Amino acid sequence: CEDCGKSLIGECKLHGPLIRAKDRVIPSRARLTLPHYLTLRVLELRAGNQQILGVFAKKVIQKRTQFGPYVGQLSTKLTRYDESRLVLQVLKDGGKYFLDTPDEDCGNWMMFVRLARNQEEQTLVAYQHCGEVYFTTVKPIEPHTELKVWYAADYAKFMEASAVSIKEESDVCPLPPVAKEPVDPWICSSCRSTFATFALLESHQCIHKDRV
Repeated sequence: CEDCGKSLIGECKLHGPLIRAKDRVIPSRARLTLPHYLTLRVLELRAGNQQILGVFAKKVIQKRTQFGPYVGQLSTKLTRYDESRLVLQVLKDGGKYFLDTPDEDCGNWMMFVRLARNQEEQTLVAYQHCGEVYFTTVKPIEPHTELKVWYAADYAKFMEASAVSIKEESDVCPLPPVAKEPVDPWICSSCRSTFATFALLESHQCIHKDRV
């Protein structure tokens, strides 16, 4: 203790504990690659603090906007499967490989894009070009809209999947129904305003971020 000049095991009983300063948390590689007009939102928090994330637009994104390429590790087998994300493969040197993304430090933001459950909510199409996978918008994307992807027709054949997702919502990571919104109000951590639904809170928080 610099105040009483004693070497102590643990806290100084006279002057108390030290004020601990924590290092700044550094975002992962995948999060740092997110374009400035996109944002990540936590849609669900599962056991073990596992976050289910979605990618949302902060401003209007024009049709035929291309993103990519998807950054992942080539693998002969899929080591990590997430039912809410697309399984991606590429053809390189005559071989068919999975684009595997084991963690956020090895990929880019495209790993967070969730698959579209039907044609209505699909905003992106995934396809292969020169051994890489790209996502392109199939329609204008309005602010606060989630980016969701499905295979292009030719790529769907390559992946042995249907060209348009026809899976039922119960089969692919369904979102909580509106009827199950919690009774307690949602509170903004910045200004402490309360909102009846999570959707209203999300829109309000986007205004905060835009002002910053």
